[in-house]
Amino acid sequence: MMLRHLLAALCLCLFWGGLDCEGTARAEDSDGKLRIVVFGAHPDDAEYKAGGTAAKWAKLGHHVKLVSVTNGDIGHWQMAGGPLAQRRAAEVKAAAKVLGVTSQVLDIHDGELLPTVENRKLITKVIREWKADIVISHRPWDYHPDHRYVGVLVQDAAFMVTVPFLCPDVPPLKKNPVFLYSSDGFKKPYSFNPDVAVSVDDVFETKLAAIHELPSQAYEGGANGSEEHVSKVPPESDVAGRKAWLLKGWSNRQSAEANRFRDVLIALYGEERGKAVKYAETFEVCEYGSRPSEADLKKLFPFFDPTAAK
Repeated sequence: MMLRHLLAALCLCLFWGGLDCEGTARAEDSDGKLRIVVFGAHPDDAEYKAGGTAAKWAKLGHHVKLVSVTNGDIGHWQMAGGPLAQRRAAEVKAAAKVLGVTSQVLDIHDGELLPTVENRKLITKVIREWKADIVISHRPWDYHPDHRYVGVLVQDAAFMVTVPFLCPDVPPLKKNPVFLYSSDGFKKPYSFNPDVAVSVDDVFETKLAAIHELPSQAYEGGANGSEEHVSKVPPESDVAGRKAWLLKGWSNRQSAEANRFRDVLIALYGEERGKAVKYAETFEVCEYGSRPSEADLKKLFPFFDPTAAK
């Protein structure tokens, strides 16, 4: 199975000109910039949950990878299989270019992700190869089994990334990254409780431009779409109309997140700036991995002090 994953990933890299064909020995590995990897279950999840923050890191020269743990090959109401997987891989590659980040799609079927030892090793290797300082994923409590198991696998990797004799072909990390969860609205066994809230006002248009590159999901509704749904969306030829339609939905979504966690924004940005934030993305520190202090978090998310984010 692992051989199948590796061969398929190589084929995708060759076919698409490289979703993530970078080696691990790169000059930027030691350039003093942060290295961030965001895991989503499907080719859109990482972009939806952390696309704005990813763009902010990228603008400051930090290195961000958005990883889809499955290939999304059943995530559409009208098409499936290899053609859909290739389409969605191309979509996230285009979105990554807009955000200024790297994209990677793993060769696991949509809807079939399981928290196996094999997949634990795969996630561990991705984190090690990126030499991550920060790892973000879904929480392991979610409506979708793929989302839940991404959370489980990343939690499991939170210890294994430093263990020398697991996956000895990829050097272990010398320091455990900070692991965080992206936001959700689920209440059981406990509600999402962010430690970090990032204003994405300055990159909101960039995030929307990236989401615009995900038409199978953003405009066609993905697995829950239909002819009726598509009929309500401006046609592909009407780019301005589509972007206006997208703006309405995402403006509501990101402003709701800012309002929901206004107290965290005020704590991090100060009262005046925090109250003025219109759109936000939020993250909760996982109790596994490194346990950052408040000062550590402000270094990892260098957006709160306007004099420091230069």
